[in-house]
Amino acid sequence: MTARIERDGLPPWLLPVRDAAERVRPEQLSRFLPPAEGGRASAVLMLFGESAAGPDLLLIERARSLRSHAGQPSFPGGALDPEDGDPAGPGPVAAALREAWEETGLDPAGVQVFAALPALYIPVSRFVVTPVLGWWRQESPVAPVDRCETGAVFRVPIAELTDPANRARLRHPSGHLGPAFAVGGRLVWGFTAGVIDRVLHHSGLELPWDTSRTVDLSDEAIELAQGDRDRSRALLGGDARTP
Repeated sequence: MTARIERDGLPPWLLPVRDAAERVRPEQLSRFLPPAEGGRASAVLMLFGESAAGPDLLLIERARSLRSHAGQPSFPGGALDPEDGDPAGPGPVAAALREAWEETGLDPAGVQVFAALPALYIPVSRFVVTPVLGWWRQESPVAPVDRCETGAVFRVPIAELTDPANRARLRHPSGHLGPAFAVGGRLVWGFTAGVIDRVLHHSGLELPWDTSRTVDLSDEAIELAQGDRDRSRALLGGDARTP
């Protein structure tokens, strides 16, 4: 699997994303930054494609049988294996492509990796995560490879992610507030939503939205993974409150 970054040859709509990824600083993406030592190196693939609905993003839904983040939408990805290479070098790109192949059946040969964001940190799992950005220049069939790990594979139009009606801030039981997107019948939150939010913002794709719109992370919110778009928007509209 190739681990080379190729920045040229992208569609025009993706150029602002590439440019933002090349200049953004870690502290502009998250308040959780990797510690000086420790943490488990990992990577995720933020794969942009284009379908009849326009530019989109590939996401997966984690299997509901998993111990952590069960049923939660996320990017394909996981921890680096020794064969992926140096975590400070080509390792994250190789790992992101490998994990996407293992989880969705994606053919890495059809993916042009055009950038990598600075490594971020997930304190609860101690993962040091590098988001790898790719352009799906030659699409291949995708579907869950192992239902014990991946519950669904789906594509979300960028237009839905930027639609102000689909956006809110999610309050975790710990009190932490983070971005959330109600798209395609699913509620995207946590680390994945945080990366999407910052990439949209710094690339200039973000539309003005009501940042005071807040919902609590609840059983109902998590169950949206099996809901529909009307239920998603009902949660954001009916249960919205200002902190």
